[in-house]
Amino acid sequence: MTQSSMPIPKVPPLVARALRVMPLAPLSMSLTAYSKRVATHHPSLFRRLGEHDHACFVLDPTDLPFVIELEPNGGVPRIKVVRGQGVGDARIAGPIAALLGLVHGAFDGDALFFSRDLLIEGDTSAALALRNAVDDAELDLSEEITQLTGPMAKPLQRAFGFLERRTGVYLSRPEEAEAW
Repeated sequence: MTQSSMPIPKVPPLVARALRVMPLAPLSMSLTAYSKRVATHHPSLFRRLGEHDHACFVLDPTDLPFVIELEPNGGVPRIKVVRGQGVGDARIAGPIAALLGLVHGAFDGDALFFSRDLLIEGDTSAALALRNAVDDAELDLSEEITQLTGPMAKPLQRAFGFLERRTGVYLSRPEEAEAW
């Protein structure tokens, strides 16, 4: 884990306010299509959920004006982006940088939980199953995106790297995490 004692970056309030007017249906459809791609490339991610493969997880990036309802749906995931609290079996809340850092193996979930940067509510066994499944899959979300872009992959990788350096948000899996 590459977690340091530095504070977790937060989305600037001006950006969060601008996102309040963003239409959520296209984002929901895009994230559902993207999650189906991830499911195709990482089927064990959904098998690892076991009895929780039909649970609904509310991923709450606390610095954004919406929540993400993730339904693994037995390996055919659906994502719905909604305003407000969302409805689900388990809720995992924290800054978007913390949530992305967890996915990419850059942050330790226990450390985030005990530092109160991460909040878990509802069915904790479902949340733990999701965490373990994501940890096992060793996802790199930006890599999944760049694989879709063909000749634009290299410039997009450079753009992700630039954004990571400028924001401190893990948009890809850190090299140290891959070494483990």
